[in-house]
Amino acid sequence: MSAEDIRLIESILSFKPTRIMINHLVKNCSKDGDSRVEVALELYSGNRRSACFTCQHIVLPIVRRIMKKGSQVFQASEEKLKELFGQPHWRKGFTSMLKGMAKFGVKKPFTPGAPLLVVWDFTYKCNLKCKHCYSSSGKPKTSEMTTEEALETVKKLAEADVSVVAFSGGEPLIRKDFFQVAKAAHDYGMYVAIATNATLITREVARRLKESGVSYAQISLDGATAKTHDSFRGVSGAFDQTIKGIENCIEEGLFVEVATTITKHNYKELREIIELCRKMKVPWLMIYNFVPTGRGKEIIELDLTPSEREKVLRELVTLTYMQSELTFLSTAPQYARVSLQIAEEAKGGKLIMPTHFCNLPATSEVMRIADFIGGCGAGRMYCSLKPDGSIQPCVFLPIKVGNILKDDFEELWENNKVFNDLRDREKLKGTCRNCDYKYVCGGCRARAYAYFGDYLAPDPGCILNEQYWREAIGNKYN
Repeated sequence: MSAEDIRLIESILSFKPTRIMINHLVKNCSKDGDSRVEVALELYSGNRRSACFTCQHIVLPIVRRIMKKGSQVFQASEEKLKELFGQPHWRKGFTSMLKGMAKFGVKKPFTPGAPLLVVWDFTYKCNLKCKHCYSSSGKPKTSEMTTEEALETVKKLAEADVSVVAFSGGEPLIRKDFFQVAKAAHDYGMYVAIATNATLITREVARRLKESGVSYAQISLDGATAKTHDSFRGVSGAFDQTIKGIENCIEEGLFVEVATTITKHNYKELREIIELCRKMKVPWLMIYNFVPTGRGKEIIELDLTPSEREKVLRELVTLTYMQSELTFLSTAPQYARVSLQIAEEAKGGKLIMPTHFCNLPATSEVMRIADFIGGCGAGRMYCSLKPDGSIQPCVFLPIKVGNILKDDFEELWENNKVFNDLRDREKLKGTCRNCDYKYVCGGCRARAYAYFGDYLAPDPGCILNEQYWREAIGNKYN
């Protein structure tokens, strides 16, 4: 796929009649009871044997051509694609991507027709007292959804073609109806994840998670020792319980990602945390950007300097090249820029393209579409829900744009000003606006908001924004 091919595809997909045709493909088929493209994907993957004439003889050939090109771009066999699209959340995600083309055209970076991921703070209740908690959880501060409202929310997310729902908090396992609501999300065809401190995950709880349709457990671990972890989490004994919870999840076959929020408190233990993950056979380690919001405002002095953050990200990329047993991810959008710069310095060789959701093999085809994929996904690739149904661009970006119990979720996703601002990299300010990497990075909008009260301001955590870091520190301490 050449640069000319990319430009041609952009122009075709931006052409209004093409977008009208795509919009027709994602609408429900009255005969087959689902969107035409999802029906075609079921046929493609072998999950459905027959369908109406339009779905089978018009839409399916289009889908087959797209899949053939996709297998070349992402270096995946068509057999592998059929396996993936045999799962309903993959079909929802693909439908959402097509909806995005119909609604927004093909812009850099790309916006799907619905968030691929919704992070749902299911409750404010929590059994720990974490110093960096973005939601200041402990005891409920506002009214939380009833079980009936939670089940209605699941239905709305599914109808909007949300592909993944991740239950967070607080500690979601404290709510007695968690398993009921999680199962409902799974039954609607969404991929179900949980972000948890794992202190409550016995072997029986891990089994119940899997039986309820939870496939993925993101487990917080903020140190390689009990001393480091427990002092950050505010409860003695949390480390041992978390380690046991991780082991129980792995033994029950859940996919486990360890999540570590890197600060001055623990960044020198990174290698030890990595080694601990290897010993437990954890497949993914997510390095979270510290954002001084919620209780995190009280420990802002623990934020890494731009040079410290750069060192951590470069170390992650280097370690990725040295081994393959553990995948390193980061919510710091600069991770993609660092990876590209290291590859440029090495002048070729192995290259990865980090995104918020996975690391892609950076083939020439992937690199040509990197500007459409990468960077901060707040209000673009994902959004969040508070326990009362309030909608935010990101759990770390406390700007309420609506409420899922009261507002039209799909209409908000399409037309809300905050969401649309976050999707437009031309609206960024300062160094971020003029940066050569703004489409693969864009800076962390939550950090910009936390430091400057402006989600379009430069991210003061980037090595290219050191002057803004000095300004931000001056704002906070003077």
